[in-house]
Amino acid sequence: MALITLRRNLCHLSDFRIHGTLAGLKTQRVNCVHKTVKEHLCPWFWSLQLEPVRVRFHHAHSKKFHSENGNDLHPVGEPAFSQAHAGDRSEHSVKNVDEQIFYRRLNSFTSSEEVLHYISTLQTLPDTMAAGALHRICEMEKKDDDQRLPKEILENSAFQTLCNQFAQDPSNLSNTGLVTALQALTLYVDPQSRLLLSLLAECQHRLEMGSLDIHSLCILGECLIKLQGPGCSTLDLIIYQLQGENLEEFTPEDIVTLYRILQACPEKVDQTFLHKINNFSLSVVPNLSPKLLSQMLTALVVLDQTQALTLVIKLGKYVVRHIPHFTNEELKEVLEAFIYFGYNDRFFTEALEQHVASLCLTLDPEVVSKVMEYCSRKLIFSKPILNAVAETFVCQSEKFSPNQTAELIEPFGKLNYLPPNASALFRKLENILFTRFNYFPPKTLLKLLHSCSLIECHPVNFMAKIFSPYFLQQLQGEESYLDRLSLAQLTQLFLTAILECPFYKGPKLLPKYQVKSFLTPCSSLETPMDFQLYKSVMVGLIDLLGARLYFASKVLTPYCYTIDVEIKLDEDGFVLPFTVDEDIHKRVALCIDGPKRFCLNSKHLLGKEATKQRHLYLLGYQVVQIPYYEIEMLKSRIELVEYLQRKLFSQNSGGHW
Repeated sequence: MALITLRRNLCHLSDFRIHGTLAGLKTQRVNCVHKTVKEHLCPWFWSLQLEPVRVRFHHAHSKKFHSENGNDLHPVGEPAFSQAHAGDRSEHSVKNVDEQIFYRRLNSFTSSEEVLHYISTLQTLPDTMAAGALHRICEMEKKDDDQRLPKEILENSAFQTLCNQFAQDPSNLSNTGLVTALQALTLYVDPQSRLLLSLLAECQHRLEMGSLDIHSLCILGECLIKLQGPGCSTLDLIIYQLQGENLEEFTPEDIVTLYRILQACPEKVDQTFLHKINNFSLSVVPNLSPKLLSQMLTALVVLDQTQALTLVIKLGKYVVRHIPHFTNEELKEVLEAFIYFGYNDRFFTEALEQHVASLCLTLDPEVVSKVMEYCSRKLIFSKPILNAVAETFVCQSEKFSPNQTAELIEPFGKLNYLPPNASALFRKLENILFTRFNYFPPKTLLKLLHSCSLIECHPVNFMAKIFSPYFLQQLQGEESYLDRLSLAQLTQLFLTAILECPFYKGPKLLPKYQVKSFLTPCSSLETPMDFQLYKSVMVGLIDLLGARLYFASKVLTPYCYTIDVEIKLDEDGFVLPFTVDEDIHKRVALCIDGPKRFCLNSKHLLGKEATKQRHLYLLGYQVVQIPYYEIEMLKSRIELVEYLQRKLFSQNSGGHW
């Protein structure tokens, strides 16, 4: 290989004419002319005074490398390395620089300046290692709000040398060096720059010749999606070639990259091929890093792979091991996937408890609200999580948006839990509502205040506002009517004001906004009775009372609640037939509480059920709870009758049947 002197800065570059998308690329080589590199590279290469740096390059072995966690680069099939000393910075020959040591040092650097200084001391670099260095630099400089590399990086002679190698003659690059350089440049470079277009043209040529390996196809696919969007027709050819490959030859990272490609263009997905990938992925799950685990779960969500629950369950088991190592964004993606698939696991909950309890003050608000959403959706009653989140909100409430605030507070009402710092928590919430009331979307605000009332933290200071015609109009928005759930929440809040806040003297909720029953299709205010449990209790009640005539089931009260079983007693304590409407001295409301009325795997009643029983008591009913876990302990019909007798008549010594 000839030495390249940057002061001369001359190389042979073919001029390319690019027509349309990459699928329509027709490369016509025209007269090659000697031009300076700064004229042929990207527009962001300005006229520079370059220091002479002599670097010898040679064609690399076609060894792949990848970054599993977004930081560590290493050859595919070889272990990633931890931090290492920079060592002696004197000039080296690549023969004396082991490739693994190179990647280990590359990963140990914390700034692109360190990387550039290190590679400037190396006399020669294979194209794969040069591409790895270029990718590492662009990765470390990547910023969400900036699509240009800093000027000091662009003017660095070692950085220009890296780019020169790929601009000189892309046809001499290895597959891995070619696509990795392309991947690095897509992070920052103008999509119409000549260097980028020449690399794309070479990739197109090799793709059409069928000479790209699996790893290169995967990287090229992602680059095309970033540069030209998922509608790029060349993507069809890449997916077609990947479908023809043996999945056994894919690395774990290649499998996840394939998922990401399919995720970006679900309309191109062949379901048979996807099913095949799902089955094969079971074998690669143990080898996935935290980042790859979260990416695979996200792809399964986007691709709506609800039938791949076996894969989701296995991913869940390995997620537990990596909980402390997830970034905020990765943990959020994992939680979103588990919510989507309805997945829950005791070991995951325990690991999440430890993680949140130890790091809650440093977690991103979005992650904190997602943790609470997960607990709320799965009805997970976790005191460590709830207490830690309550403490975080008290200390850092200003970090949370109105929607995040609602997502954080609502689970306390749903799960029927007041944390130890409840007074400070709701005092902080009240201050936020006073100062930012109008920033909360109407439906979000209603859900938030309704949740507070479930745990007897009644929003008395805001009831007048939410019952006002102005707020109700805002709540309705452009719709012709209010949805049933909002009406039910308003009605229950109004009932709460009457029963539990006698000092409330504000406006009342107009009858047209009140519902007749709290039973809604989504069961948000009442949980329907467990039919199998009811059948067991009914048999015992008939034996106890003597006939089916003496109790009624599913009784809708004038107060919107539906009572599972109602028994009427006269003044002397005798049980009356349920058809009698006169001489009723007391009504007994049996709450036959199945598992769905409790938090997951616990005996802790949900907030809506606790509120229902509290309100029935305030309305004059004798409330008798019949929980499923007590019925399950009874071994015979006789024990059931004795149990019901104790439950019904122990409080009424004069009760008769």
